[in-house]
Amino acid sequence: MLHASLALLLAPALFAPTAPLDPNTPHEGRLSEDAERLERALAAIRLPGLMGDLRFLADDEMRGRDTPSPELRVAALFLAARLERLGFSSAGSGDFFYTYDLHRSGIDPARSGVGMQTKSDAERIAFGEGYFLNRMSHAYASAVRGPVVSVGRGTKDEFRSAALDGAWALLFDGGVSIRRSQRYAEEAGAAGILFAETPELHEPYAEKFENTTDAVLKSHISLRRAKSHNAGDELPILMLSSGATARMLALAGVASGPSVVAGTALDVVVSEDRVLRDDTISEFNVAGFWPGRDPELAREVIVVSAHYDHVGARGDRIFNGADDNASGTTGLLGVAEALAAYGPMRRSVLLLWLSGEEKGLWGSEAWTKAPQLPEGAVAVADINIDMIGRTRTDELYLTPTENHDSFNAVAAAAYDMARLEGFDTLLSQDADWERSDHYNFDKHLGIPVAFLSAGEHPDYHKPTDTAEKIDFEKLARITRIVVRMLDALEDGPLR
Repeated sequence: MLHASLALLLAPALFAPTAPLDPNTPHEGRLSEDAERLERALAAIRLPGLMGDLRFLADDEMRGRDTPSPELRVAALFLAARLERLGFSSAGSGDFFYTYDLHRSGIDPARSGVGMQTKSDAERIAFGEGYFLNRMSHAYASAVRGPVVSVGRGTKDEFRSAALDGAWALLFDGGVSIRRSQRYAEEAGAAGILFAETPELHEPYAEKFENTTDAVLKSHISLRRAKSHNAGDELPILMLSSGATARMLALAGVASGPSVVAGTALDVVVSEDRVLRDDTISEFNVAGFWPGRDPELAREVIVVSAHYDHVGARGDRIFNGADDNASGTTGLLGVAEALAAYGPMRRSVLLLWLSGEEKGLWGSEAWTKAPQLPEGAVAVADINIDMIGRTRTDELYLTPTENHDSFNAVAAAAYDMARLEGFDTLLSQDADWERSDHYNFDKHLGIPVAFLSAGEHPDYHKPTDTAEKIDFEKLARITRIVVRMLDALEDGPLR
């Protein structure tokens, strides 16, 4: 069930009307049919609709639209509802969703932990509470069960003096090098290292290893299955909190102190139980198909793309991504309204909202490697919009420019149409050729592309990228450029 504030935000955006052309205009004063279609389409791009859509997408309730996240799924449902209302068709799946797989791997924290046992008693500590990992690769180290022998402060001599064969080396950490300690432990035949937190450290383990803990608890998610890790590739290294260390020493009947003399064998057995998971989760692009009217050209599809994800939230810090890329997402909704007012073009159009762009262009890679279009249709060009709501009113970037090897008729149309919306000069974004989703359309499909962006600003990828900073007039102008480009490219060569 949607949160009440989401429902309130959805209502005006889902039911905003388009502006029909006045049928009472005398015939002699009316535009030609094609020009009339375009004017009707441009008039359908209205500021109240753009403002309502973007404010919904960039609201705190959307938690930054991370890939994957429940909030990104809400955004996908919102986009699909608009497509259905405006009369778009699915691209072949029966609905408006293009589903692709992501792979999740890592420790299952609910079934993993460290046990400490004596003949008469036992304790168990949970990952992220009583112990931590210093880096992700140690999540794939061998699980170990063995006795515990102190190596004091972890000098080379202390490691050499302890009988460590098959045992955990307990090291009271005063700020030693983890890598050097690992080398000493391996040379001494230790099964693993238990680093014990001491008051001398400048920051507690919980803070020092917060990022690794967060990554392990979230698991590793990728478009491709993670490389298999062989158990034993890494020496197990556990970072015990001061509380966990005290519990272990008490269990072993050893007085808690700054350290335990090197070579002391503790009357306790420590076992780490690590359960790894490797499963598949589904993610979604959203696609709306607008069939063409020309019997020959309709099989050719111009794709207009924008990513609708952002980077999510970190605790109470929400990265709303109003410009990146609620602006492009909203612009694409504006294009949808314009097409509904325009009617069928000669070529077909696919509006494609992509997920996972922020994680490595996942959604566009998945789609371009396995395009989903109606039978007989083929993608022939891509217009991509990303971050179109900020910077100076006359600032607009394009790649490929006339100086780029991949310059094409689609990019050329951007130059011409931009002037009609007050952008006399397009700035080069060729340095960002590989940074947004258009790149995969060029790389995997070899079709002409054009990428429009208003450029970066100080709020890029910060919680301060919020809706009140958006220049909605500029967003509307860039959206109109895209519609003008579609109109200009509805027939004729694209290369």
